[in-house]
Formats: sequence, C-alpha cells, structure tokens
Amino acid sequence: MNVYDFDETIYDGESVLDFFFFYTKRDKSILRYIPRVLWAFAKYKMGKITVEKALSQYAAPVTELFNEKGNIPQEFQAFWDTHMHKIKPFYKDIQSDDDLIISCSPEFSLEIICKRLGIKSYLGTVVDTETGEIKRLCLRENKVKAFFEEYPDTEIENFYTDSLNDQPLIDISKNAYLVKGDKITKIK
Repeated sequence: MNVYDFDETIYDGESVLDFFFFYTKRDKSILRYIPRVLWAFAKYKMGKITVEKALSQYAAPVTELFNEKGNIPQEFQAFWDTHMHKIKPFYKDIQSDDDLIISCSPEFSLEIICKRLGIKSYLGTVVDTETGEIKRLCLRENKVKAFFEEYPDTEIENFYTDSLNDQPLIDISKNAYLVKGDKITKIK
C-alpha cells in the first residue's frame, strides 16, 4: 500500500489554513480566530505541540466555531471547487487504486477531495459535524494508531510526506519519501 500525507505533500499548501482564509472572505466574523489559528499552525509546523496539548488548547475553539456557524462541512464543497488546482501534478502520475491518504485535515474535507480524485481510502481528524467536538486528532503518533486500527495487517510499502513530524509513519514504512514542492527525495 502507498500512503500519503496530504497537506504540502500532494496538496500545495495547508488545506485547513487555506480554507480558513477562504471562509473569512465569506464570513468576516471569524477574523477573531486569526491569532489562534496562526499560532496553532506555527507550533504544529515547528513540531512544538503534542497531540494532547493540541487537543487541550484548540478543541474548544473548533467546537465554538462549529456551534456558531454550523455550515463548516458544507463550505468545504465550495472550497474544493476553487482549490482543486492545488493538487500537485506528480500525484496523478503515480496514483494507485490502493492509495491511502492520512492527514491531520478533517475527514469531512478529505472525503470531498478524495472522491474527486478517485481515492477510495483516507484517514483524518474526526470531527463531530453536529457539535464540532474533535473525536480523533490524526497527528503524529495518532496517525499510526489510526492506521493500525483500520489496516491492522497491512504494510506500508511507500510513504510520502512533507515533514519529519510524520516520523512515526516513516518508522513503520518500508520506504519513505520527503516531498518539498515538486521534488521527491527517498529518505528511507
């Protein structure tokens, strides 16, 4: 099985961050979340936040946003209408029927884009779309846990990522590749 991180790997950017700015154009009231969103993103990219700390610090604002707006999952349809072009061209060249996307992005977003790309399998952050409660944060070691829960007897032949934050998945993969822009480098 080939497994891919999504953001900055096959998607050129961070889809949740792109969505946030996309949505602020539609609803200016969420501008108040910008400092928290940018701070959380910076800590995530620098590897300075644990899964537990991320949940304790950012679960409440996510729940608040969902409860206040209620239409967040539906807005991702419109988002993907305008952001499909950010899928990196290399992916179509190597795409296989048994590919798995595993990402910190919410599963309701991955469901939309994966269906459009013809990808059948994906794992992401699970958010209760009614309450906004984060049920599973698919980050670092939680990606491995989610993988083994869904695919207990499956070996990852090739894993593609943009970040060493995915070291737990790199460790369990036969081969691993680091993706920077359009450059792919074998690291394991």
